[in-house]
Amino acid sequence: MTLRPRVQISGEADHLVNYVSAVLRAGGDPVAGWAPAPDLSCDGLLLAGGGDLDPALFHQPDRGSHPPDPVRDAAELRLTEAFLAAGRPVFGICRGLQVISVVLGGTLIQDLPPHLRLFHAWDGEDRIHPVRAERDSLLGRTLGELFLANSAHHQALDDPGEGMVVTAWSEGGVPEGAEHRSLPVFGTQFHPERMTGALFPPADALFAHFLSLCRS
Repeated sequence: MTLRPRVQISGEADHLVNYVSAVLRAGGDPVAGWAPAPDLSCDGLLLAGGGDLDPALFHQPDRGSHPPDPVRDAAELRLTEAFLAAGRPVFGICRGLQVISVVLGGTLIQDLPPHLRLFHAWDGEDRIHPVRAERDSLLGRTLGELFLANSAHHQALDDPGEGMVVTAWSEGGVPEGAEHRSLPVFGTQFHPERMTGALFPPADALFAHFLSLCRS
């Protein structure tokens, strides 16, 4: 058993510090980078938040997606496929959850109606909002059936992908969490890596769960 699992993290080069810190707090050794090649010496994969995926990847025309980063898109598809094929745990956050869904054949809602977009329209920053989770889901067990979260997204899961089940929703019914029926794969649309302070539940529990999967 690996006492300090190595976790490969893929994300925007200038926005990785919170993800790295969360993995360190949970007892892991982060290996972080932008659009990295798969490193299967790592015990798990953490896919960070960021911009929109190219809608061509889920066989749709552009219906409100922001311009994609084709290099990062291709890299994270390869990363996810490699870790899934190896049976390693994968944790996706925001864009990361959407990457998992697309790799598993799912689709996205490209541009939510304005009243359902979970960010502050004037600056694109997080919106704090309630999330309802299924009682027996990972989120229900770790964060509770009703909790506050912080989201910043204008897209969401539509078809969550083969084997993935949506287990948490915002007050408007937008998917905020999903997990795989049989694989050590899960994700959140909200941002647990920056859920700190008295308003929020102990989101480090999600990273602790992820690291326990990586140790298995």
